[in-house]
Amino acid sequence: MTKQKYFKHESAYVDEGAIIGSGTKIWHFSHVMGGATLGERCILGQNVNISGGVTIGSNVKIQNNVSVYTGTEIEDDVFLGPSCVLTNVTNPRCQINRHSLYEKTLIRRGATIGANATIVCGVTIGRYAFVAAGAVVTKDIPDYGFVMGAPARQTGWMSRHGHRLSFDSSGFATCPESGFRYQKEEGSPVTLKCLDLGEENPLPAEHSKSTKSYDELKSTD
Repeated sequence: MTKQKYFKHESAYVDEGAIIGSGTKIWHFSHVMGGATLGERCILGQNVNISGGVTIGSNVKIQNNVSVYTGTEIEDDVFLGPSCVLTNVTNPRCQINRHSLYEKTLIRRGATIGANATIVCGVTIGRYAFVAAGAVVTKDIPDYGFVMGAPARQTGWMSRHGHRLSFDSSGFATCPESGFRYQKEEGSPVTLKCLDLGEENPLPAEHSKSTKSYDELKSTD
């Protein structure tokens, strides 16, 4: 185990060979296996398991009862809700060893996975995409895409601050919380871009703390 300035609850296990970034917190009964890499300022809630070979970026929040299996890559600023499920084999059979065939799942920067959602392996979840609670994701999700249902289907777009976007006739929308403007570009597939802040740019400090609830802001749309 590489020595870093991180917190580990006395009931948690961090195996030899795991790399843990500074400021990360690992809470009750969680287990980080050897070969896993976690960035800085991550939070692992209760009963979280991180398998060997998993790469997790910085400022990632993983809520209670989540297992992240080999084959998964998680970029910075991702939120994994309580008891969401990740997989790494499409057609698992107990009698068949597919350890060399784990499929890659990529969760890109800023994405949110809701509570009890299931992510079938082999998909890419785009930057700042939003998966509703209980959804079953079976295919790729574009940047800022909002999906729900089983199987999950895209029903709209979310801003970087997590608000449904309403577009005018020219394909422009404004986030009710940040004021950031978004433009939808028609094509195959349809894409969305933020006009005021690049998708890879850090969020300015003045935009990183909410002062109004989701319902309050929704009522002003």
